[in-house]
Amino acid sequence: MSRIASAALAAALTLGIGSGAALAATDIEMFFPVPVEGKLAKEMKNLMDRFNAEHPDIKATAVYTGSYDETNIKTRAAIKAGRPPAAVIMSANFVLEYQINGEIQPLDPLIQADGQTPDAFMGKFWPALHGNARFAGKVWAAPFHNSTPLLYFNADHFKAAGLDPNNPPKTWAEWVDAAKKLTVRDGDTVKRYGLMLPGNYDYLGWVMTALTMSNGGLYYNPEFGGEVFYDTPSMLGALTLVDNMAHKYKVMPDGVTDGKAVSTAFFAGQASMVVLSTGSLSFIRQNMKDNYGVAFVPRNLRNAVAIGGASLIMPKGLSDERRQASWTLIKWLTSPEISGHWSRFTGYFAPNKGAYELPEMKTFIAENPDAKVALDQLQYAQSWFATYNTVAVRKALEDEVQAVIAGKKKPAEALKAAQAKADDIMRPYVEQTALNLPN
Repeated sequence: MSRIASAALAAALTLGIGSGAALAATDIEMFFPVPVEGKLAKEMKNLMDRFNAEHPDIKATAVYTGSYDETNIKTRAAIKAGRPPAAVIMSANFVLEYQINGEIQPLDPLIQADGQTPDAFMGKFWPALHGNARFAGKVWAAPFHNSTPLLYFNADHFKAAGLDPNNPPKTWAEWVDAAKKLTVRDGDTVKRYGLMLPGNYDYLGWVMTALTMSNGGLYYNPEFGGEVFYDTPSMLGALTLVDNMAHKYKVMPDGVTDGKAVSTAFFAGQASMVVLSTGSLSFIRQNMKDNYGVAFVPRNLRNAVAIGGASLIMPKGLSDERRQASWTLIKWLTSPEISGHWSRFTGYFAPNKGAYELPEMKTFIAENPDAKVALDQLQYAQSWFATYNTVAVRKALEDEVQAVIAGKKKPAEALKAAQAKADDIMRPYVEQTALNLPN
């Protein structure tokens, strides 16, 4: 009986220990946005279920937090409330602001604890992504899904208009010419626009970044978060192009058209060319009934676009246990396998270069050559707009650009106003840094 009792006690202890281990799984939350079309939220849950199955000592929950801007607001609120999520898929251009505000922790100690150097860790990702993840001497983010703006066009419309869909417009002059030929009018009524651009917040600033860069300019100072270049000849040229498209050539609608409306018009055959994110590619591939093509954003002086998308950051204030669990999740999500899977599902390009060495990714690219366009454009990509108080500084320009598109202001007037407002917003940071000189 004593042996039976002992065996029973051992079994009970074993069960107790096992139950305790299960209960001791580290619970973490990850905030994530869905800024573009598609079934991303459902697929993210599938990924979390897979992660948890592979890591029984961690229970990760993905919390959908809306758009990039909404995710930024909710993350900052959670940090201030003392309940930060363990990880956030954060718009890459907000990372600098979180570093300036002291709200995130560098990843260098975790990288080094794994026996890696920061150089080796960042070397896994495309060089164009480094500027929004590593600065001020440290690594602050791990690129997760990234994008560039692309030109999508209706190949059937091109053929009907006498244009070659295998030779889409490469320059601004060719772009204007194509937009004119593609626009269909019935008297004063436009039946089909040659071009549509997203004019809503965030998207509009990103598109203006690309156009300004392709006109030889810079949108902001990548070395200092208190300086933007709105009232400049390069941006004036970019905004004049947009103004002319809407009001001089009348090949795009005036007024603000948001990204979803642009997609809808493209699907309905009401717009022949649109500028949208690489992250929209899977959605377009699945829903576009006409033949379509994908191309670089047309250039004036050079090919250039800004990196978009999001990176994984780790807020300050986490316990050691949650920090380690968060790091495990971040490494898993940015691995070649998961990075490639997410890319194939969404249309974002995979930031981890190793993803493209996997057989399944090589097969996918061969079967979907449109997915390679964003990769090819990467050689011309630059860091995404990032400043102190990023959203307000960005909106200072977007408000004025919207006024131009609506026909309420002229480009030169609008850019002077945008520059003055942005400078005023950034003044506290400028006075604390660049103007805080020793006696």
